[in-house]
Amino acid sequence: MIAEPQLVEAACDGDATALEQLLVVCQPDLRRYARRACSTSEDAEDAVQIALWQLYRKIGALRAAATFGSWLFRIVERECYRLFRARERLVALDASLDAALRREPLPLALRKDLVAAIATLPEPYRQILILRDIDELTASEASEQLGISIDAVKSRLHRARAMVRDNLLAGGYLASAR
Repeated sequence: MIAEPQLVEAACDGDATALEQLLVVCQPDLRRYARRACSTSEDAEDAVQIALWQLYRKIGALRAAATFGSWLFRIVERECYRLFRARERLVALDASLDAALRREPLPLALRKDLVAAIATLPEPYRQILILRDIDELTASEASEQLGISIDAVKSRLHRARAMVRDNLLAGGYLASAR
């Protein structure tokens, strides 16, 4: 790393100008290292930003200027590994989601009865069911759109789902659910 020991020591002592210079001087070396250590260029950029943030926050805790380079590169290395593990978990989640989406769709008769059951709901219950379960709005978004409290959203949604379930049960669906 190109950072001069005097610059590192000044930054450790709290010199804001030295710290700013250190942030600028370190970036190219950190980027080169991160591009080799991280699995994607986005992860490399994220790792560099996190390392620079850690440098900014914790430079005063550094005991010896001689260990600065290894300390900073270790931060980047750890971040690259953390981001890699997060990406692996995301890929596994995507695979399980893909498998779930490939399931058989609901039978046409059940879908028609479900639409009919929703259509028979009183307006306030139909609105909330559509906003939450079809449009996938959050409770706070639905409450804002309808001008009601979040507790009212939850209550109406519970009642709407119960009415749809009862309607489907009366039609012979979901008999094993009870």
